Amino acid sequence: MAVLAASGARAEGRGRYRTLALRRVGLILALLAALVVSVCVDMALGPANYTIGQILDSIFRPAMVGDQLRVVVWDIRMPIALMAVTVGASLSVAGAQMQTILANPLASPFTLGISAAASFGAALALVAGTAILPFAVTYMVPLNAFLMAMVAALFIHFASTMRGVTVETIVLLGIALVFTFNAFLSLLEYLASEQALAAVVFWTMGSLTKANWPKLWITLAVLVVALPVFARQAWALTALRLGEEKAASFGVDVRRLRLNTMLMVSLLAAIPVSFVGTIGFVGLVGPHMARMLVGEDQRFFLPASVLCGALLLSVTSVVSKTILPGAILPIGVITALVGVPFFFVLIFTNRRRAW
Repeated sequence: MAVLAASGARAEGRGRYRTLALRRVGLILALLAALVVSVCVDMALGPANYTIGQILDSIFRPAMVGDQLRVVVWDIRMPIALMAVTVGASLSVAGAQMQTILANPLASPFTLGISAAASFGAALALVAGTAILPFAVTYMVPLNAFLMAMVAALFIHFASTMRGVTVETIVLLGIALVFTFNAFLSLLEYLASEQALAAVVFWTMGSLTKANWPKLWITLAVLVVALPVFARQAWALTALRLGEEKAASFGVDVRRLRLNTMLMVSLLAAIPVSFVGTIGFVGLVGPHMARMLVGEDQRFFLPASVLCGALLLSVTSVVSKTILPGAILPIGVITALVGVPFFFVLIFTNRRRAW
């Protein structure tokens, strides 16, 4: 009888797990469908509005549409729409893994000062005309932003290797970097001309309007490289959510896992910020949305984080085109307006967190 009872309990447990897994897969597929719709709507909106049917024809049957529509969709709107998806996914994954390794629900790439460092690097180019790499003057704004972001990331990395450094110390170091680079940025803004000041302010607000295919491919390549790395570490990252001691008892090298993840997160955050400017909130809210929908299991949490961040920024891009007809508002300003309501809805409607 005891054997039969145990066998029945195992069968019931497997059945519940399959049901839970199917529900999570269904939610991920629903996010994917919503993202596809949002991208199509994003490409349809603009100074000249098109129907979804025209957008689909220009993508799948380009020979059947006029040259104007084909150029508008492929050369202008598609890079912007896909850049929103790629940047949103990158920032959300970066935030998700930062929250995992630091065990801090408020952690995001910006907690490390990466965004503030990138803003200072861009301001150096816009205000002082200073290129950190003298042979790349043409691209000095994104290169300055990227290099300064990686300087901040490497500083955190090497500081983390010091003996006795804890998770709390890493967060405090990041906060110190935020204040330091923001102070330098304020000094540059004070010394800037009116034209340069306007350029710095616009860059720090974040914008997708300068997205193009080369920038998109670079950002996508970093994301494609990072996702398999995190997927291979899915079990270890999931175990880390149980606590350092518990993860170590399972054979996880917590210190190495944390440092490797931090470096990859820094790269994921630095590349998008260098191209589109400062876009906050996505790296904080996207992972929370995913966590409330599918739980902490990285096998589901990772793809859900990708889709939640991509959907959040794609919807933000749509909203930025519709608030003021004929104008595109800075994407970084709209992320909070779009993300906060989603965040509150998920908090109040998903009080139970699935594991």
